[in-house]
Amino acid sequence: MAPDYWQQASLELARSDPVMAGFVERYSGASLVSRGDPFATLVRSIVGQQISVKAADSVWSRLSAALPEMVPAAILASTSETLRGCGLSARKAEYVGDLARHFSLGQIHLDRWAAMSDAEIIAELTAVRGIGVWTAEMFLIFNQLRPDVFPLDDIGLQKAVALHYFAGERPPRGILASHGERWRPWRSVATWYLWRSLDPLPVEY
Repeated sequence: MAPDYWQQASLELARSDPVMAGFVERYSGASLVSRGDPFATLVRSIVGQQISVKAADSVWSRLSAALPEMVPAAILASTSETLRGCGLSARKAEYVGDLARHFSLGQIHLDRWAAMSDAEIIAELTAVRGIGVWTAEMFLIFNQLRPDVFPLDDIGLQKAVALHYFAGERPPRGILASHGERWRPWRSVATWYLWRSLDPLPVEY
């Protein structure tokens, strides 16, 4: 189901930006969709770091088979050998364990997120080993459906803005940030449309 703000955001972006207007028309009927449980989503994001989608899917399938219930307690009860046997590197096994500990100890405050800013949630998530700003931003967009995240370090976003607004030249980070101001308070939505412009398949994370 589309986020409740999607139609309004798309209309406002189309009204203020001719490039966005083309995207909104071309990709009507599609939108962001949340990928469910926050803990499992974050584990999967760690699994997928620096490996191909195909390899990540394979590791995730083995991990899901070994741990039918993807919850912090199941990770904490698993040995490093079990996690590595699923295809996780030693470092990723440590990262997944650290994530599980943060959840188990109440250092990730899911119940407070509705009242917290994007920056506050990013700070909470990046305190976990293996979760950087980009991963936290992707989580806010794809899991929490936050409407105004602008992931400046995302290569797809950089490419799309260069292609459609800067004659193929990637703008410096500061210029990219300034350019994104035109899309407030719907920068997540604008980013999604820009990703779609590079790949017609729906973007998932």
